[in-house]
Amino acid sequence: MDLRNALTWQPPDDWVLRAVVIDSHAGGEPFRVWVDGLGDIPGRSVLERRRHAHETLDHLRRFSMWEPRGHADMYGGWLGPPTADGSDLSVLFLHNEGFSTMCGHGIIALTKVVLDTGILPATEPETELTIDTPAGQVKATALVEKGTVVATRFVNVPSFVLELDAEVDVPGGGNVSYDLAFGGAFYAVVEAESAGVDLDDVAGLISAGRAIKGAVTGSRSIEHPVDGELSFLYGVIFTGPARRRGNHSRNVCVFADGEVDRSPTGTGVSARLAILAARDQVAIGDEIVVESVVGSEFTGRVVDITDVGRHPAVVPEVGGTAHITGRAELWQDPADELGRGFLLR
Repeated sequence: MDLRNALTWQPPDDWVLRAVVIDSHAGGEPFRVWVDGLGDIPGRSVLERRRHAHETLDHLRRFSMWEPRGHADMYGGWLGPPTADGSDLSVLFLHNEGFSTMCGHGIIALTKVVLDTGILPATEPETELTIDTPAGQVKATALVEKGTVVATRFVNVPSFVLELDAEVDVPGGGNVSYDLAFGGAFYAVVEAESAGVDLDDVAGLISAGRAIKGAVTGSRSIEHPVDGELSFLYGVIFTGPARRRGNHSRNVCVFADGEVDRSPTGTGVSARLAILAARDQVAIGDEIVVESVVGSEFTGRVVDITDVGRHPAVVPEVGGTAHITGRAELWQDPADELGRGFLLR
């Protein structure tokens, strides 16, 4: 037996669908970065690239996100050249259902991967990256020690409230009160106890999250005041008391097709800050710490006040840590029907 043969083995030439990825996580939430095998995605803006990917490259999303190479809660990113002046790179975010408009844990993990692997150079004590996303330009700052990123914070796109204390009738769940806010994507934010949901019951959270998302989506229009492609409900965030003394609260986000975020959700923390500011519960400079379903933490603070259309908005900064978990080559045997991707929760 010679295990070294496996290290040099290459698949047959007709296995044309191949990719090299770096796997990582931020706050427990996975982030798979393609580093080879994708090619250029056309488009003058990241939203145009997102549209092109949705229309022509969805098989690659399924190839890398779905089973047997991924799972129902996988998340990832496709890197590209910048589209806006002063940016360093762009990113498309992908998950079990499609391509999201912004991802906070993805920015934190992406910064770790890009700088630690040398895709872009890192300098100590801090390195700044300006990243184009479908929702707009965000600015990440990495704390670098001995050539390694140990923490990242990022200034997100302006975040705002669409409605406070809205109500919706949920089939099987009764009347549910929620706040509707944007933090790079739209979320219905629900206090878990009032909705009869246990923050430790993941299966119950998925069921309730899907039901509430469907009820809200079916009962109202959700319009972004600047860009219509951002006008949809991405997820439901259930909130509750923090477990650790001194922390603000806990977030459990159910997004896309019943996907559960293991992190506190960076865009979700941004939406929460917009809600807290609208209720006069945070001011510029106030920092909160939000916990996740697995106990990881993100910080959040308001760094400025602005407007998005007619809506008062905050400019949020979110911080957290990420870790690289592996590098892999992904292949698809053309004779493998299941290899095209499937989901079984």
